Amino acid sequence: MENEIPSVNRVDQIHKSLAHLTGSRIKVRANMGRSRIVERTGTLVSAHPSLFMVEVEERRGRKARQSYQYVDVLTGTVELFDTESGDPLFDFVGEQQAQE
Repeated sequence: MENEIPSVNRVDQIHKSLAHLTGSRIKVRANMGRSRIVERTGTLVSAHPSLFMVEVEERRGRKARQSYQYVDVLTGTVELFDTESGDPLFDFVGEQQAQE
């Protein structure tokens, strides 16, 4: 635990990584609570200081924007994946389990 990176730095790292991916297609898996997990694929539209936005296609060609917080990515509540390879973009939860 002595080499642990403060979570503020990790949030900045997530923000910077996602800012570089703006315009890319990503898959989002969000745990909405009460055993409800939502999976959506969309385009990363913007990366703001405390949240990022993904534009997803809804039924009948409509588009909707969903916003997520970087802290939720850090805690594993929201998981992001590469649409082509299916690989996770961030794996902080796996790192935390390996340290324990």
